[in-house]
Amino acid sequence: MDMMSATEPAMVTLRLDGRIALVTGAGSPDGIGYATARRLTSLGARVAIVSTTRRIHERASELGATGFVADLTDESEVGALADAVAEQLGDVEVLVNNAGLASRASPEVLRPVAQLSFDEWHAEIDRNLTTAFLCSRAFIGGMAERGWGRIVNLAATAGPVNALPTEAAYAAAKAGVVGLTRALAMEMVADGVTVNSVAPGTIYTAASTVAELKQGLGTPIGRPGTPDEVAAAIAFLCSPAASYITGQMLVVDGGNSVREAQFR
Repeated sequence: MDMMSATEPAMVTLRLDGRIALVTGAGSPDGIGYATARRLTSLGARVAIVSTTRRIHERASELGATGFVADLTDESEVGALADAVAEQLGDVEVLVNNAGLASRASPEVLRPVAQLSFDEWHAEIDRNLTTAFLCSRAFIGGMAERGWGRIVNLAATAGPVNALPTEAAYAAAKAGVVGLTRALAMEMVADGVTVNSVAPGTIYTAASTVAELKQGLGTPIGRPGTPDEVAAAIAFLCSPAASYITGQMLVVDGGNSVREAQFR
């Protein structure tokens, strides 16, 4: 027998055949959540998706997924969601906390700190950080019991890497997502559960403003990213192939955060 082939480890797969995955914030057909759900489905996962409106059922029909409506800032609704997913699909093994990104219906609050109301601050923290906390807490117990799980939280370059004026609440929430990711990763590491975050830069979605798209054109790659490109990073971290990666933040921004200066 060839000694190299005998000792060489088997190729680790990217497939998620039979795994049950939940993707939050997947109501927009042009968003990162939808793109992620589509990619996880293509990798063999049985996918549940959730958003705050009934349009999630249209997305579920398109994907062959199961759709749920819930306000993920509400502790009781998250508990009810966990029960419903378990009843209809089984135990969640892959969780993508994408809920929180702004949309046209629920735009990001852009206001200097001196003019930011407490309610506006609280809303941004709840939408972007509390949702990830509540959903993670709802499913980590089952993952730990089974000895396998993947959690990927959506951060952003705003907050963990950089920031712009008027986005303090959003930046603080996304920085908090990274802190939650790292702490939870250390709590779950002995249970076979990895916890990571993905930090997109400027991504071309239906919610993108003209100013954001112009920022994308100024990246080293010269264009905004796409939801599919972010979904590819998320799917890798959800896969068995990412078994030795935990507590990390993967930046997907076309190299923008590493450039020292803007060259013209």
